[in-house]
Amino acid sequence: MIVVTGATGNVGRPLLQALAAADERVTAVSRTAASAAQLPDGVRHQTADLADPASLATALAGAEALYVLVAADAARLSPRDIVGAAKAAGVGRIVLQSSQGAETRPRNASHDHLRAFEDAVRQGGTEWTILRPGGFASNAYQWAETVRTGRTAAAPFADVALPVVDPADIADVAAAALRDGRHAGRTYTLTGPAALTPRDQVAAIGAALGEPVRFVELSREEARVNLLRFMPEPVVDGTLAIIGAPSPAEQRVSPDVELVTGRAARTFADWAVRNAAAFK
Repeated sequence: MIVVTGATGNVGRPLLQALAAADERVTAVSRTAASAAQLPDGVRHQTADLADPASLATALAGAEALYVLVAADAARLSPRDIVGAAKAAGVGRIVLQSSQGAETRPRNASHDHLRAFEDAVRQGGTEWTILRPGGFASNAYQWAETVRTGRTAAAPFADVALPVVDPADIADVAAAALRDGRHAGRTYTLTGPAALTPRDQVAAIGAALGEPVRFVELSREEARVNLLRFMPEPVVDGTLAIIGAPSPAEQRVSPDVELVTGRAARTFADWAVRNAAAFK
């Protein structure tokens, strides 16, 4: 049995679908019972909170593998207690969704909690795999309302390119790592197949819709004010540092999606076509 935390997010949903399609026994963990309605057929739901590791005991009973996905406010969590609860329940394999910034931004406080989780997983006494995705293609949902209502999208750093990754690719890599011990002890950097600018991404959304979407460039400060409405300040500053002045490593296309799945990473245009309904 495989347990998936963060089960209703942009990665969790396709991960549950991939595991269910492979006929795995799956338990989806979320903090509210209301989330159960969103689950694929055959997936069991269990309410638990990573902030209370003891609450995981029922969900983890009989589990062989655990997917750990923590939210941006994960500084309140205890990585060692969560890993300890998994080991005490007999879980033999943990796959952690971290972030590329945990490696590329070692002095960035916004990634401290992910580095702590990585250390806890490596030292926890189970098989482990760490996934470090770069920016998500699904971050483009931030433009959904303005594209729907006015066919415009605003972002800073219009011509700075990054190889954003499709969450479905993260899910496919995660499914492979959860099911196959050959990925134990590996750390994978996950990106899309090409670096694209925000301007390029907006153009791809327009192409998926079949009509142009106007791009509006924001200043850094305008973008910061917008992001502070739903992200903690350290995360906002860390995000702006990456998307505004990425390092060569952050702009580099990684081969790891193809290495694990045996196929090329999905393009942003693919993502835009599959999710065009959100922008119509």
